[in-house]
Amino acid sequence: MRSKSLFIVLVLLLITGLAMAQSYSIVIKGGHLIDPKNNIDGIMDLAIRDGKVALIAKDIDPKEGKQVVDASGLYVTPGLIDIHAHLYQGTNPDQAYMNGPSSVTPDGFTLRVGVTTIVDAGCAGWRTFPAFKKQTIDKSITRVLAFLNIVGEGMRGGPFEQNLKDMDAKATGEFAKNNAGDIVGIKLAHYEGPDWTPTDRAEEAGKLADIPVMIDFGGSTPPLPIEELFMKHLRSGDIFTHCFAQLPNGRECIVDPETKKVKPFIWEAQKKGIVFDVGYGGISFAYSQAIPAIKSGFFPQAISTDLHIGSMNGAMKDMLTTMSRFMAMGMDLQSVIKVSTWTPAQVIKRNELGNLSVGTEADIAILRIREGKFGLFDYTGYKLETNKKLECEMTIRAGKIVYDLNGIANPVTLYGR
Repeated sequence: MRSKSLFIVLVLLLITGLAMAQSYSIVIKGGHLIDPKNNIDGIMDLAIRDGKVALIAKDIDPKEGKQVVDASGLYVTPGLIDIHAHLYQGTNPDQAYMNGPSSVTPDGFTLRVGVTTIVDAGCAGWRTFPAFKKQTIDKSITRVLAFLNIVGEGMRGGPFEQNLKDMDAKATGEFAKNNAGDIVGIKLAHYEGPDWTPTDRAEEAGKLADIPVMIDFGGSTPPLPIEELFMKHLRSGDIFTHCFAQLPNGRECIVDPETKKVKPFIWEAQKKGIVFDVGYGGISFAYSQAIPAIKSGFFPQAISTDLHIGSMNGAMKDMLTTMSRFMAMGMDLQSVIKVSTWTPAQVIKRNELGNLSVGTEADIAILRIREGKFGLFDYTGYKLETNKKLECEMTIRAGKIVYDLNGIANPVTLYGR
């Protein structure tokens, strides 16, 4: 009897000792860490405890982790940040992106491509935002932030987005300021007409809330000059999205279609602090703009998708495909990771995101560069062929594995809720 009691005590001590030895919830072993904020670019281990990055070191004992992830041959990066998407999905067929069928629910299209933070680009205005927060922001595993539309109704489509009377700078700015936990900027989109009033009202709201303005410049015949937009209306830190768009009419582009050169004032605008965001979308990206710009050294400060029901099934596909395009055009992997993590975090003034500093929330993407033969085309049909494409092996959100493509965690996380 005594020997049996002693055996039980020894087993309990062994279990307790093992639990004490397992200092971390997850240890990621052998991955190539890329953390642009902290200038890390090499093989390092990373440990997670209590949902946060606890340790980065050359060698962390795998016995200290309750789960161990073998990241050998893979890239470990901060969770990706997509600052332009449309996420106010609903069932109202006549409301476009605002509680309508053109938007998507985030978790189905983010976690599987390493995106841990995504920003809705103006689907809701101050009048419609509370419902969006309740049905999307508060229910998503992905961190969902938002640009608030200058139009009170948001992206309801048609005449609603042309209604100057519903572009209330004071109501928009005050609402954004009072909901700063969720709202990171003001959005102007889809306005058609030779009028600077919508731009100036968006700017007024942005100044009131001390947040940037994202401009989707809509259209006008003749086009409103973007040099005037950058130099006379926008502030440093404001965002020009769809920066590589080339449309037949209505909007001026940044690369001269005749000379294939970046227009001189574009360089000046970038020096001023204007942020150039990809915002790929359905027809808002053309290689005829992006290739000469990249070759000349003009890089975007944010790679984003303009994710919606059309773009994801068109040329755009997803965040990693969009990032792969920029690698195919000549940007190195480290630069592509930077403008998909740390730089966009700074753009939206969320410096706690987009990095792997010890103590930060553990939002992590583990990526593979798959080799093969790939065709990356734009909406015009122009195709780049490349032998490298990014693929997501694992996504960790707030310290929990939320996507594991090939079961590289040991033990494997069992999903479902």
